[in-house]
Amino acid sequence: MPATSLSATTLPATTLPATTLPATTDDDPGAANGAEATHTLIVKQPEENETGTGIRLTAEGIRHTAFAMHKGGYSPDQVDAALERLEDAFAARERDEATRAGGEQAWMAEAEAAVEVIVGRLSRPPGARFTRTSVLAVGYKRVDVDRLANKLVKYFRDGRELTVAEVRTAVFRPERGGYREAQVDVVLDSVVDVMLAVR
Repeated sequence: MPATSLSATTLPATTLPATTLPATTDDDPGAANGAEATHTLIVKQPEENETGTGIRLTAEGIRHTAFAMHKGGYSPDQVDAALERLEDAFAARERDEATRAGGEQAWMAEAEAAVEVIVGRLSRPPGARFTRTSVLAVGYKRVDVDRLANKLVKYFRDGRELTVAEVRTAVFRPERGGYREAQVDVVLDSVVDVMLAVR
């Protein structure tokens, strides 16, 4: 998925506390220490929901956060798990704010409308659910995406079991003439938004 960076340079260095996430060995790549300290600051002060630079953090913004890798950085699995917990917390807060402002019924109506659009897209015939790249370009392998799309349709229509983690960690093999990555990623972002909204 496309990612935006939230690096340590967005905050004054003096505000960056030490983190408790484990580091990798010196030979293994991990998330950059300074960027991870930014994450720790956000985790320790989520009630403020501000980075100190006027940037308001959102669940979606956290989902797209990426850190540079370097030897001896923080464990990528631990960083990913922490970011997922943080995204969940921000999504819950955003849901609470929206229901206070517009009511539970309006919030659910918005989620249901999003589900209709998602299911409409994912119910298209296999191999034709998304725009394909040219035969010279690489995209997501159609059969992999279609397999997840089938699970998602069953989740939304039939209430089949599927977790947010399964969607977040979905991996698609590359394929020439595959589905356009950006298009698939946008739909999967919407899926995660809806799944978090109706928890």
